[in-house]
Amino acid sequence: MGSGVYKNLIRNRDILHERTGSYLEVTKVAVRDLGRQRDVKVAPEKLTTDWRELVNDPEIDVIVELIGGDDEAFNLISAALEARKAVVTGNKAVLAKHGKRLIELSEEKNTPLYCEAAVAGGIPIIKAVKEALVGNRIDSIYGIINGTSNYILTRMTKAGINFAEALQEARDKGFAEADPSLDINGWDAGHKAIILGWLSYGRWLKPEEVSVTGIEEISAEDVAFADSLGYEIKLLGVIRQGQGDERIEVRVAPSLIPRTHILSSVDGVFNAVAVHGNVVGETLFYGSGAGQDATSSAVISDLADAAENLINEVGCTGFVPHGDYGAALPIEETLSQYYLRLSVVDEPGVLARIANITGENGIGILSVIQPEPKEPSKHIPLVLLLHDAAYGKIVDALGEILALEAVGAEHTLLRVETLEH
Repeated sequence: MGSGVYKNLIRNRDILHERTGSYLEVTKVAVRDLGRQRDVKVAPEKLTTDWRELVNDPEIDVIVELIGGDDEAFNLISAALEARKAVVTGNKAVLAKHGKRLIELSEEKNTPLYCEAAVAGGIPIIKAVKEALVGNRIDSIYGIINGTSNYILTRMTKAGINFAEALQEARDKGFAEADPSLDINGWDAGHKAIILGWLSYGRWLKPEEVSVTGIEEISAEDVAFADSLGYEIKLLGVIRQGQGDERIEVRVAPSLIPRTHILSSVDGVFNAVAVHGNVVGETLFYGSGAGQDATSSAVISDLADAAENLINEVGCTGFVPHGDYGAALPIEETLSQYYLRLSVVDEPGVLARIANITGENGIGILSVIQPEPKEPSKHIPLVLLLHDAAYGKIVDALGEILALEAVGAEHTLLRVETLEH
């Protein structure tokens, strides 16, 4: 990412000068390995392995942090703010874990912290919420905010391949890291959702308060059933606050999205974020969510803001959410519809026993699919679409259903998001 920022700063140097009235000069670059071959050539005298040289250099006005991780990045950003140097970061993990402390330090030192690149790559979603939608109460945000997982689910849907095949394809095309765990386990999107929750409602949620489920267990069978029902499965981030309820709902999970909604058509490595404001209504932001150029575009946007604010002697940039920890809506209380795939014995009365359990738990059944078995088998799939219910009630009912002798252990429970407000 650092190479992309360096390359594009040089390429668009004159355009940036025309638009900001200043030249953005890279004075020094901290790297882990001085001998590593890079896509761009940097003068050897500009390179160092100690980021403290950048923080302690009085000629440097802005620090760009793109090292990843959280603890070392936190130390770097904190030191830069203490030295009253503006900071630009693309690090969602450090903000999700330490954002409250960093924002407090930014305010204390009257030194801005910019983070556009931390969410949705090249999509200017942070600036949109901070500036364009500042006069709105945010009713909800629904986001496809991880390109790797979206590529995998797209290929499972379009090509009919399984998860392992789609993941390998993503690796082969360079869309997945050698270790893609944060992408496929949902936490890359989870960190971004925490940041969006703070921007929208002025409250930080701790990572342990946020419900995050990845896509590792999504089967080709579930993708096919979702398709037959008129849905696509997407890893979806949900950020919202109920009317009259100060608690904040932030969660990430693979969910069924109606094919009639535009988010269902977001394919490949692209990201999209649907924001509903109480004044503007629904807005949609779409674009490349990852990659060197998309991320560097967001970083350079922040650098341009930093340069303009330095010239005009502006400290913190005006938009300052409350910054304290808010109360999270417990996952057990969150509401949605559900997709439930069970493996059941093919015998009379099974569906009636299951329906009796859902009914006793106050859960209605929207529809049922029980396909004819292609070959003789003790167990066959049974798919239920369930009415809106609290997640805790669903889990309780599912426990009772799985205890039935006629129901096997294999099952899939996914949310169905209507994307209504």
